[in-house]
Amino acid sequence: MANQPNDYLYQLIRSLSKAEKRSFKIYALRSSSEEAKFIQLFDAIDKAKEYDEDLILQKLEGVKKTQLSNLKAHLYRQLLTSLRLNYTNHNIDIQLREQIDYARILYDKGLYKQSLKILDKAKLVAHDHHRVPLSSEILGFEKLIESQYITRSFDHRADNLIDETQEVLKSEEQYHQLSNLALRLYSLYIKTGHVRNEADYERIHAFFEQALSSIQPEKMGFYEQLYLQVSHAWYNLIVQDFLAQYRHAQKWVDHFRNHPAMLQADPIWYLKGMHVLLEALFILGHYDRHKIEMQNLKTFLEHPPSRSNTNLETLGWQYYYTSQINHYFMNGHFEEGTQLIPALTEQMDTWNYRIDSHRILVFHYKIACLYFGAGDLHKCIHHLGHIIQYPDPHLREDLHCFARILTLIAHIELGNEQLVQYQVRSTYRFLRKMDDLNSVQEEVLSFLRALPHTSEEQLQRKFKKLHTELIKIQSKPFQKRAFLYLDIISWLEAKMNHTSVQEVISAKFAARKPH
Repeated sequence: MANQPNDYLYQLIRSLSKAEKRSFKIYALRSSSEEAKFIQLFDAIDKAKEYDEDLILQKLEGVKKTQLSNLKAHLYRQLLTSLRLNYTNHNIDIQLREQIDYARILYDKGLYKQSLKILDKAKLVAHDHHRVPLSSEILGFEKLIESQYITRSFDHRADNLIDETQEVLKSEEQYHQLSNLALRLYSLYIKTGHVRNEADYERIHAFFEQALSSIQPEKMGFYEQLYLQVSHAWYNLIVQDFLAQYRHAQKWVDHFRNHPAMLQADPIWYLKGMHVLLEALFILGHYDRHKIEMQNLKTFLEHPPSRSNTNLETLGWQYYYTSQINHYFMNGHFEEGTQLIPALTEQMDTWNYRIDSHRILVFHYKIACLYFGAGDLHKCIHHLGHIIQYPDPHLREDLHCFARILTLIAHIELGNEQLVQYQVRSTYRFLRKMDDLNSVQEEVLSFLRALPHTSEEQLQRKFKKLHTELIKIQSKPFQKRAFLYLDIISWLEAKMNHTSVQEVISAKFAARKPH
């Protein structure tokens, strides 16, 4: 067994490409030999299938266990230094920080004019790439030099620096206000999902309006405009205004498409915008637009505007698989959709230490829904179990709640009425504890609780009654979220018409498509 399966050094080495490993060996051997202990450690970990310190120590002659910690720390620093050199020509932030470091060295040597010359060039690059925090840092450094030494670089130097600083400070203030707002809203969504009632809506609406009250749109730079659209997209997702979410997600994506240089400099934000846009199109049911944007996402991932990296690849496959699954949800081809699952689960297992827990839960729920639609109820229950057994029920509370309800429905389909009787009570208690019991859940749980005592003659009448009630609820504000997670209405229609969920949703899709 691995002593530390989440060891940072092991993870870093696992993340390296062949080219990066080759570059590291060239870098390390410039001042060391193959016999250097940290190079031996690198080779030992690189060849290991899992991180096992005892096994690694056996391959390192003359290294005691007490020395291993320091050796690992040294190797970790050497790897990061090598990677920094490797990434310098491909990352504008690293390039700018390198120039700031050079300026600091020249400053410490008393070569003030040379230092200022480098800073002045770096400031122009930072401005062109909208790196507001770095622009502020560069200006601070310039003022430090000017306040201590008379460089006589040109007249009115002090006034110009003060004016530039004031301008950057205004921009930086809005930059942080809007980035904080976007992060706050995203965190809120991850924790609780959509608003549940009028009180939830009033609270989030008041917070959002207050946060935007001091923003000056006419003085926004690239990233301030980006964070404004991001904030609107998250806010409208939370309050279930999906049309507004789509509009702001489209503006988010177009913002990058209208600034190709920024798309090259910061492709991750564009990738995230594509994901949010695809999610909005899925919720709105815009199948053809969803198909077009999914192809755009695929093209972007196959031909990124700058050198690809592991972060881009990892997020890319998550977002692309999500959009593919949603596509099958829209057209009702669940059995065809299940063919994605082996490759998806392989990716999840391979990169489990890189994928956040929220994304893992979402994938398990979507996989479970695919299997439910395809009629493979045992696999559906298996994947829902990953969510139900997750130790923190407050991470995506909404997923935890609907996973339990879908599990009950799957057991009903399997004929496990006695198990359902017990689990209905358990689920009801859980939803009460989470303060998440809404009208849809109340109706469904009441229906399921009475089902074991319902005769065959009464069954169709009960299905129709629940169907009628849910149609009414669906038209009410703040009740849409239940139908986003579980197409309970299509399930009821399948039961009423003695057909499958897949056939019902496929028929609805065919009816919507223009002929």
